[in-house]
Amino acid sequence: MHIAVAGNIGAGKTTLTRLLAKHFKWEAHFEDVVDNPYLDDFYNQMERWSFNLQIYFLNSRFRQVLQIRETGKTTIQDRTIYEDAHIFAPNLHTMGLMSNRDFNNYQSLFELMENLLGAPDLLIYLRSSIPNLVSQIHKRGRDYENSISIDYLSRLNERYEAWIEKYDKGNLLIIDVDNINFVDNPEDLGDIINKIDAEINGLF
Repeated sequence: MHIAVAGNIGAGKTTLTRLLAKHFKWEAHFEDVVDNPYLDDFYNQMERWSFNLQIYFLNSRFRQVLQIRETGKTTIQDRTIYEDAHIFAPNLHTMGLMSNRDFNNYQSLFELMENLLGAPDLLIYLRSSIPNLVSQIHKRGRDYENSISIDYLSRLNERYEAWIEKYDKGNLLIIDVDNINFVDNPEDLGDIINKIDAEINGLF
């Protein structure tokens, strides 16, 4: 079974992925931010590096899904290939930070990959307000994220909401993370686990 966690920058995807993997004894696949050779350059010079970064993520995510399929183990994935294609790349294109030529090339590659991949059995979407995202981003203190603007986050959030509204590829669980603290409050984490249990039991 393939479970995936989606959400904007700072929504808590990685933390929740880690907690759920530990609780359910699932294998976890995380987003490659540590070894990503483009991330620093991208945040310093978005227009120059946007295409390179998005291709890197697309490649990385595609490999992850293939690995998940090959292992046959129940796996939870931090961020999906759909977010790259429906949110981040189109946003960069709309902002004028990715050329039409590069965007069309990117879309063509994604469509080819999508035909070969199955959707996650369960998609968990972490919904968050902008103030909460900003607070979380500042709290974790990653240098390359210091330059992320409120405008950029807002644009992404709008795209996330539009994507989730139309999402029909599989089971979807929406968790509003503004008023819960699944890191420090075991009850909040327990509530999420119960909701996931209900979804998973419905899959069989």
